[in-house]
Amino acid sequence: MKKIAYIELDTHAELANNFFELTKNSSEFFVDFYFSEKIYKLLKLEGDNVFLTDYSELLEVLKKKNYDFIIIGTVHRHFNFYKALVKNCKTAIVVHNLNFTKASRWELFKSIFKKDQRYRLKLFLKEGLLESSKVYQRAKYLLGIDETISKKNNLEYFPIYYNQFDSENLENDVIRIVIPGAVSQSRRDYFSFFKKLKSFRDINQNYEIIFLGKAAGQELETLNKLVDKLPQFIKIQYFKEKLNQEIFDQWMMKANILYCPIQTETKFFSIKETYGKTKISGNIGDAVKYGKPAIFPTTYPSDLEFIIEKKKDLQSQFSEVKNLKFDFSDYSKETISKKLNLLIDNL
Repeated sequence: MKKIAYIELDTHAELANNFFELTKNSSEFFVDFYFSEKIYKLLKLEGDNVFLTDYSELLEVLKKKNYDFIIIGTVHRHFNFYKALVKNCKTAIVVHNLNFTKASRWELFKSIFKKDQRYRLKLFLKEGLLESSKVYQRAKYLLGIDETISKKNNLEYFPIYYNQFDSENLENDVIRIVIPGAVSQSRRDYFSFFKKLKSFRDINQNYEIIFLGKAAGQELETLNKLVDKLPQFIKIQYFKEKLNQEIFDQWMMKANILYCPIQTETKFFSIKETYGKTKISGNIGDAVKYGKPAIFPTTYPSDLEFIIEKKKDLQSQFSEVKNLKFDFSDYSKETISKKLNLLIDNL
């Protein structure tokens, strides 16, 4: 039986939780989970194989345990620690920003002065920011959570998203469109959608638009003004605070359609990333998890049938997509578990 460690000290709690659920009944391998306090409190997972840890002491613990290999969920800080880890242990790293993994020392150094200067200076002085590319280069495997991106970039495909909720029978008198994610123009083009809503025609159809994430700043101001300007057949709901998981799940289950106005490009550490090419959108995972069709921009390449390319006439498209049915059986927990077992067998 293979003995594996899964580490998440930084960001992607959802992936760690999925890996826990997909592997907890495995008879072929055993997994220990090591979480920072932030991730540990967020996930609230219990078991003899779940450990609250600190990166300063973790390297020695991992050396003594003699794992067959170690999966690192995120390498976006603590680079000196991870550099030592990949040198001493067989590791696989989940890649979230492909261009960041290839960034030169000079690009990383310049990034310090472009944004979040105090935080990035701390990573430079204390956590080995300039060593980040070496960490990825020296890892035994690099894992990608999007199958298409993985194939095109020589990453091992990491099947981690699975369908967790059955579709509800929804009422027919309203089309409920949910836009999941923090309401920030830097990641999604909310302003063009606001403009689209104003042009919707009265065709005897009601719409409910839920901005399912914290709204702040200019986006919040625009939403406040928009409420009074929209016709009665369009209702919008938004939130000024971060939502807990239970409320998020409830709204996602009520959705007829996920609308995902993802920007073509974003930046990570001031290094350009392109959605669908060097960076996956978490909204792919949302569509799979909740079994919902999702409308994506034409700039986001995907061969998944439930990811639907946005049309110019968005109002008509909402009516069309509402009536479409999709089979998510290929993303059942059992199916994805088998694929994950096969990957682990080959690592």
